[in-house]
Amino acid sequence: MTAGCVTPQWLKPFESGSKLGWAQCTAAYAEYYGVDGSADDDPEIEERLVMHRTPMVGYASRTGTRRNLAALGNAEWRLLVSAKGALRTEGMRYALDNGAWTAFQQQQPFDEPAFLVAIERLGVGADWIVLPDIVEGGLASLDYSLKWKERLRGMPSQLLIAVQDGMQLEDVASFLSPTVGIFVGGSTPWKEATAEAWGSLARRRNCHLHVGRVNSARRIRICAAAGANSFDGTSASRFSKTLPRLDRATRQSDMFAAAAETLEDAQRATANRRL
Repeated sequence: MTAGCVTPQWLKPFESGSKLGWAQCTAAYAEYYGVDGSADDDPEIEERLVMHRTPMVGYASRTGTRRNLAALGNAEWRLLVSAKGALRTEGMRYALDNGAWTAFQQQQPFDEPAFLVAIERLGVGADWIVLPDIVEGGLASLDYSLKWKERLRGMPSQLLIAVQDGMQLEDVASFLSPTVGIFVGGSTPWKEATAEAWGSLARRRNCHLHVGRVNSARRIRICAAAGANSFDGTSASRFSKTLPRLDRATRQSDMFAAAAETLEDAQRATANRRL
């Protein structure tokens, strides 16, 4: 990591435990009620509550176009703000992307200072934050993300680990919990082929599942079938006329989503894939 890049000062009280945020309270609640994912590691642990997943939420890349913002707001979509873009939320609920994909497209190294500035300004209010990753980096990307997970220890917002080509469920499973979730990245063919498996893992670990770069009704249905909590795309923020079709697919897909499956359903599905 770049020398001289420091984490925000406001993070220190959360790290020391003198201040509690969403992540700290959620972790304590999940551990107390036995729904922190530990039952996936130890069959002797009994889960005492069933975690019901909320309807799938669409996130659109941040846009400053008033017409498109109004359309997104009316549809109750949210914004995905990139650390490499304008750090504005336009008054909407939002999540924070680390900017690695933009840097990759521009053939530039990951901008650690820009990510930390974004954390400083927007981290505390984000629905979730994508931990820095290495696009197409396989297990090296996971190692990099885990270093940042440790560096952001105490973050009150939810953190997501970006999974991509070359990673297996068992590589990631032990790091997941109700406060640390999955961001399905990677190549489009790999994403579509593995979404259901990541969905089963997310239900086993009671964690958030997000699928990146979703710009068609067909891919939205894939997300719903996997039981995803959310997805993002650029189409709705660039062309407001595409939003009704995508939003309709989001709401219709909820009827067929795997989100209502129990932990036992997810475990059976995973076991069947191994046969």
